[in-house]
Amino acid sequence: MKYTDKPLAQVVISLCKEAQIQNIVISPGSRNAPLTLGFINDPFFEIYSIVDERCAGFFALGIAQQLQKPVALVCTSGSALLNYYPALSEAFYSHIPLVVISADRPAHFIDIGDGQTIRQPNVYANHIGFSANLVDCEDVLDNQFSKNIKLIREAMHISSEKLLPVHINVPLEEPLYGLTNQLIEIELNTQDFLSKSNESLKEDELIKLWNQSDKIMILIGALAPGSIEKKWIEKVAADSSVIVLTETTSNLHHPNFINSIDKLIAPLDAEQLEKLKPDLLITLGGMLVSKKVKAFLRMHKPHAHWHIGAYEAYDTFFCLKGQIKCNPNRFLDKFLERITPKKVGYQSDWLKIREGRSKKHQLYLSQIPFSDFKAIDAVLASIPNNFILQLGNSSTIRYAQLFDVNSSLHVYCNRGTSGIDGCTSTAVGAAVASAKQTIFVCGDLSFFYDSNALWNNYIPENFRIVVLNNQGGGIFRILPGYEETANFKTYFEASHHLTAKQLCEMYGFEYEKADELVTLNDKLHSFYDLSDRPKLLEIFTPRLINDKILKDYFNFIK
Repeated sequence: MKYTDKPLAQVVISLCKEAQIQNIVISPGSRNAPLTLGFINDPFFEIYSIVDERCAGFFALGIAQQLQKPVALVCTSGSALLNYYPALSEAFYSHIPLVVISADRPAHFIDIGDGQTIRQPNVYANHIGFSANLVDCEDVLDNQFSKNIKLIREAMHISSEKLLPVHINVPLEEPLYGLTNQLIEIELNTQDFLSKSNESLKEDELIKLWNQSDKIMILIGALAPGSIEKKWIEKVAADSSVIVLTETTSNLHHPNFINSIDKLIAPLDAEQLEKLKPDLLITLGGMLVSKKVKAFLRMHKPHAHWHIGAYEAYDTFFCLKGQIKCNPNRFLDKFLERITPKKVGYQSDWLKIREGRSKKHQLYLSQIPFSDFKAIDAVLASIPNNFILQLGNSSTIRYAQLFDVNSSLHVYCNRGTSGIDGCTSTAVGAAVASAKQTIFVCGDLSFFYDSNALWNNYIPENFRIVVLNNQGGGIFRILPGYEETANFKTYFEASHHLTAKQLCEMYGFEYEKADELVTLNDKLHSFYDLSDRPKLLEIFTPRLINDKILKDYFNFIK
């Protein structure tokens, strides 16, 4: 086997192997040539080449999202690694492990006028789990070489254990393309990379609060499918003092759980909300989408908020009392056997409201014209069982929260930073990493913004994209401050007349379009069939009525 002749690059590659980091996403460059040569010549690694570093970052994020283990990104020096930053910040807040390995010039070449040089050490300081700033050293007997190895191992360990992005900056001296048959031998580390929690459980205080409370709310944000065992779901659902509110991205389902939060609470007045205010709030999972539940619990604060999870809790409702840092299943296993179920009407109060809302929801759908609302309903209803559903940010995820999504679907959305910048790339990465078929549903601005995501040689033939094209950022028509002016259309809505058709021709996608419900249902009927190319369905909806239909919806379901 041929190896790069750069000792530092050899060590980085060997330690990736030691940490079982198998998936490597490389963006072409020259300074990273020793790293690239080392990775591509070792059959242990699964290599992907993605030219656009921003897309590469989100593509790797999609792979890591599905595998739940670190994926490495490799780039050249200069501005290349800055293009990873959007994906890194998303990974940071979503606890998705990425390992950025950036090539760099040796320190004495920085800030002297050389091309493709920036100050790379600690460049991601505010959104990173660890920065390993290596020192240019090729003498394996040098103490600095040993320090480099220690830094690399620490970065790998933090990424694996804390599910955080890390950065390893690797200075490399020219010449860069040399190969050798000699591999540097380093002592392997048998360190266990599995997640551990040493925090003693603060159960007694929480159990006391639970047993004193007649109104307990469990609010669940983003979770990977299967995160909570079914037996605990059933046990929690059987307690009439507990209401469980789930978001679409929680991937949790039960007939007694409220799965469309906004649909239920948006029409409630202050008196009704105060009556439904929980005594105790327990949160699980990651970021929340619903602005309405945030407003509700900030205005009508529970007596205490506790978070259960291995990673840091956010004081989202300004009443965080404590956190138990452990896996939710481990917590529920110990906790539920020590609580006293109560026979009160808190859960039934919520479920009665839900029953009325569901009837009104269906009635409203039967009356409205073709629109984003109607199109989302048709698309969600059409998705076959056991798909991965990737949702775009802004309007798409918020619309999806109003519907009962098929419980067999695995649902994801980039809600760490809630940006539109890499949603398509993330969906492509997820499709590559999973054996399940993937569909990505997004808005037009989100799709066009990340259109380089289709510049990718690994997109599976069964990958599907649905683009809701309402000729601009329709969500801005819904937000407070909207006013129909030329400035609004240009600087907020970003109205346009673009279509995805030419992009599909360029990137080899099969293209379909629909602009009314009958055509849409007809297209969806065969959309998921086997094909020799990935497919994109573009749905054109009326730009000027979508906001009114959504606003009228909340008034109607009262």
